[in-house]
Amino acid sequence: MVELKNASVTYSNGVRALEDVSLTVNDGEFAFVVGESGAGKSTLIKLLLREVESDLPEQGQKPSVVKVNGFDLNKLRPKEIPMLRRTIGFVFQDFKLIDNINVKENIAFVLRCVDAPEKYIRKRIYTIFGLLGMSEDKLKCYPHELSGGEQQRVAIARALVNDPQLIIADEPTGNLDPHTSLEIVRLLKDINKRGNTTVLMVTHEHSLVQKVGGRVINIRQGKVDFDGVI
Repeated sequence: MVELKNASVTYSNGVRALEDVSLTVNDGEFAFVVGESGAGKSTLIKLLLREVESDLPEQGQKPSVVKVNGFDLNKLRPKEIPMLRRTIGFVFQDFKLIDNINVKENIAFVLRCVDAPEKYIRKRIYTIFGLLGMSEDKLKCYPHELSGGEQQRVAIARALVNDPQLIIADEPTGNLDPHTSLEIVRLLKDINKRGNTTVLMVTHEHSLVQKVGGRVINIRQGKVDFDGVI
């Protein structure tokens, strides 16, 4: 679960990127986070990943709360940050696949980082890949041999392979055509329903959100100005 109460972020240059943000995303929920460029979406992601910290409250102000997957981020010690991030799968706009290794090794890389047994890695890769609607022969391909939509599906497989409690998809359709974009959103929705995995999809594509529907959290000038179902 994601829980924020009175969370603010001010950068060292004095820019107030988030201001008194309060929201809750329950386990198994799917929510879009929308907003124009500079609204605070990226800072929200950084806050959830503990790349930035919530401001300390001034005297008389309500204390802030930032909790993700059972971790209290305001009390998290630096050595515990990797433990938090292992509970989160991340999908990037530009895929972030490793060019000189094939699809299978790109997905396996995540599990090798946590010293998973090779037998488990092999089984888990085929299980996850089967959910994505791609043929197994694609596992031998290198990223440059795939279409943009296929690369994003591989990126989603990589995010899923460690069985995260939460997936954060940051503009996952930003480099894709409208038809493929819709396919990727529907895939994320399907993963959410099948595995009861919490999904936060960050996007500025309002037309895509309206077409798919669901919970929408709109960030404007660092504040939540809408949180509801469309």
